[in-house]
Amino acid sequence: MAAGDEARATIQRLLVTGDNRLKQGVDPAKARESYEQALAVARAAGIEDAVRPLVELRLADLARLAAGSPPPAPPAA
Repeated sequence: MAAGDEARATIQRLLVTGDNRLKQGVDPAKARESYEQALAVARAAGIEDAVRPLVELRLADLARLAAGSPPPAPPAA
């Protein structure tokens, strides 16, 4: 596996881990930690610009949850 592919796989795993932690009711700080680790891996791999929007969305959701606002409704199919 090429280094870029390995970084992408690690980033994907970290994002999914953070998402799963939220779904399972784990401390949101743990989810934040996973998202920030994903961003650090992306930065090291030189693909931060592609990953940052994904992480920023998740961090915004964490902030919304901390403020007690419900998550946005999913788009209509």
